[in-house]
Amino acid sequence: MERAERIRTAIERNVKAVKLRPGIGQGTAVTRVRSLEGLKCEIEEGPWKLTADMSEKTGGDNTAPNPGVLGRAALGSCLVICYMTWAARLGVPIAGVEIELQADYDVRGEYGVADVRPGYLQVRYIVTVESDAPEADIMRVLDEADAHSSYIDVFRDPGDLRREVHIVAQRS
Repeated sequence: MERAERIRTAIERNVKAVKLRPGIGQGTAVTRVRSLEGLKCEIEEGPWKLTADMSEKTGGDNTAPNPGVLGRAALGSCLVICYMTWAARLGVPIAGVEIELQADYDVRGEYGVADVRPGYLQVRYIVTVESDAPEADIMRVLDEADAHSSYIDVFRDPGDLRREVHIVAQRS
């Protein structure tokens, strides 16, 4: 079975399942992030372990990508995967997709020295599609994928974010 057909079959099976039983598509993802030394931290979810750190100029050791890199990677990889998934679903042959993310920032907000957003001022994504399909078909794929991308949703309209705090005695 070719790859696009395998993707389409898997998605169609999942679509049918969640239409019949919406509850099977709902859940809670749990990711744990622990401080290591300095600003370095370990990120763990299921079998996956990642590390994040900050650059030396911001007090870290530059041993791993910073959270901004990981956040942009999450958005970019979600987009590539969504585009390839929707291409398979809609039967539009796409050989490859590349996303370039550009995120404008002003660190004065993070440092608390100016009344500017601590987050990105603007995020742009430039999509390069490798395909011989008609432009209208490619645009239909991109539009469908953008309309259903979980990370576009997170960036455009963040959901309810709540903080819960547990304080424990320091380990000796």
